[in-house]
Amino acid sequence: MSEAVRGIARPRMFFDGIFSTPRLDHPECVAVHPDGSVWCGGEAGQIFRVAADGSGIELIATTGGFILGIAFSPGHESLYACDIAARAVFRVPVPGGQPELFADGADGHRFVNPNYIVFDGDGRLLVSDSRQPGQPGPSLYAFDASGKGAVWYDGPLSFANGLAYDGSALYVAESFLPGISKIDIGPDGSAGQRSVLAMLPGTVPDGLAFGPDGRLYVGCYEPSRVLRIEPDGTVTVIADDPTAHLLCHPTNLAFRGSTLLTANLGRWHLTAIDMDPAS
Repeated sequence: MSEAVRGIARPRMFFDGIFSTPRLDHPECVAVHPDGSVWCGGEAGQIFRVAADGSGIELIATTGGFILGIAFSPGHESLYACDIAARAVFRVPVPGGQPELFADGADGHRFVNPNYIVFDGDGRLLVSDSRQPGQPGPSLYAFDASGKGAVWYDGPLSFANGLAYDGSALYVAESFLPGISKIDIGPDGSAGQRSVLAMLPGTVPDGLAFGPDGRLYVGCYEPSRVLRIEPDGTVTVIADDPTAHLLCHPTNLAFRGSTLLTANLGRWHLTAIDMDPAS
């Protein structure tokens, strides 16, 4: 571990892809399969599978674009991937196969920058569309398994990015707020009131994930940092790397048990952070 990494947890290298074959190039996203393997995307539209012990990598599929957020379907029979170049969400069969177009918008709105995916308790796929800075518009969509969708929340959001779901609300990383918003979900699944859970001045929050402790974790593209947010909005720095080597613009996050895995958009590796349940 770089001695420059600070915080209450100790990050380590999980998989170094700078010289791997295939090469892991600037991963934005990360997701964990039930078999323990770690899946991520690349800057040329690749979908990669990294062995559970970090010993190797294989190319599963490619869209030919640039992969942002990914998520497994509730049954893990498919992986869904946001492609910023295609301005679309693709569905990839698991364990592998040809990607197919799932959605490129809804309600007459074409995706501008589809960024992050999360599934809710009803199996709906929720997608953030970051759009462009200073260009407000529909930012959150909901789709059923067939790809039929609609705008879920049309209020103004400041570059809607990472999403997390806790059963009663959707949490949204607004990268240029900067902060984390909470949108209540009604009994019928509709979007309710939006409130700000935490403001994060001086950061660019990107990915979100709930840990096994029930607390919300945030990957910050800038500075290279991972945060934890308590239900009352209290913020704790989990790990911070001023040298941007072990953590280098961490974006999306995923938990495998008590281990937090982060993608590093600025480099060629995945980082693991072994969380102490007592911290």
